[in-house]
Amino acid sequence: MSRLNAKEALAVVHGARAANDVVVTTMTPARDWMTMPQTPLDLVLVPSAMSHATSMGLGIALAQPERRVIVCNGDGSMLMNLGSLVSIVAAGAQNVVVIVFDNGTYEVTGSQPVPGGSGTDFATIARGAGFRSVFDFDTLGAWERGIAEVLNTDGPAFVVLHVEQVIGQPGPRSPGPAGDRARRLMQALQR
Repeated sequence: MSRLNAKEALAVVHGARAANDVVVTTMTPARDWMTMPQTPLDLVLVPSAMSHATSMGLGIALAQPERRVIVCNGDGSMLMNLGSLVSIVAAGAQNVVVIVFDNGTYEVTGSQPVPGGSGTDFATIARGAGFRSVFDFDTLGAWERGIAEVLNTDGPAFVVLHVEQVIGQPGPRSPGPAGDRARRLMQALQR
């Protein structure tokens, strides 16, 4: 199976997001997202909120149904909170897109293998949880061609991006005081 470069895959999300979209990132996606231009609607869950991105994204989606919420999650984080997938579907949150960056490791904590390694079939898990729209990409070209459909499909939508692991790159650093970041997000959500 071929694999995408995670930062390039994330740049596709960054370029395709609408101005009104909320983007929630954690772990490896958060590290790479912080290298791109930010908006007040970016919720970077750092230094650590491992496994909480999907739950937080659901809360924002329910409170802000006119906004699309894009959650960029690592595979280890997703494994730690698989129950949130059922919660997203049960809540009827049609404005949620969950993107799992699957590299088979807990990359930012030292590249330890996640349970199941790269053999976890997240697409099947998402379908079993009730997601109506499920996508799976392993090349940058296919992802670039598919992002518009992903973002415009009936949600909730679930995407698996098979990405290369990056060994030796440090984990994400906090982009600033959490309280200040939360206030900026709340103010942006009120506009």
